[in-house]
Amino acid sequence: YENLEEDVLSHFPDTPVDAIGFSMGAAVLLHLASNTPERFNRLVVSGVGRNLFERNQNFRDAIAKAVETGSAENPELRYFAQLPEAPDANREALAAFMRRKNSPVFSTDTLSNLTTPTLVVIGDKDFVYPPDRLVAALSDVKLVTLSGVDHFATPKNFGFLDAALDFLDAQPF
Repeated sequence: YENLEEDVLSHFPDTPVDAIGFSMGAAVLLHLASNTPERFNRLVVSGVGRNLFERNQNFRDAIAKAVETGSAENPELRYFAQLPEAPDANREALAAFMRRKNSPVFSTDTLSNLTTPTLVVIGDKDFVYPPDRLVAALSDVKLVTLSGVDHFATPKNFGFLDAALDFLDAQPF
């Protein structure tokens, strides 16, 4: 997983894409778009904020342990412990991803190349809230804050879905 971002990019078409990412997926997209902005039309990122700038390795290690063991006392970590129970999930792979040494480091400078129009959607109860530094670092950004929504509820929240579809000029099936 040390070169995950480049591996993901290798599966993209040669033409620019619209992309949506949540949490770790959002961080991957932000890294890719800041290094290869020509590969993207528009981005929707969610579940990212201060965590991009404030690396808490102890929290990442606690997540990896919860994923490996399938149990945790902390309610936030309990969600991560249950993630690998989903169909086609891989407990070992997720733990290895959380422990990788070369995960991207974000700063205002690293994000300054990201000129892609970007929608940031975050719940105000998300543990990665606030997104202030991320929003300030992006040159073409729109922020949507979901009231009363935590990290884990965001991808299923209709406010998130509506904002993403609207931003991408997409229609639900």
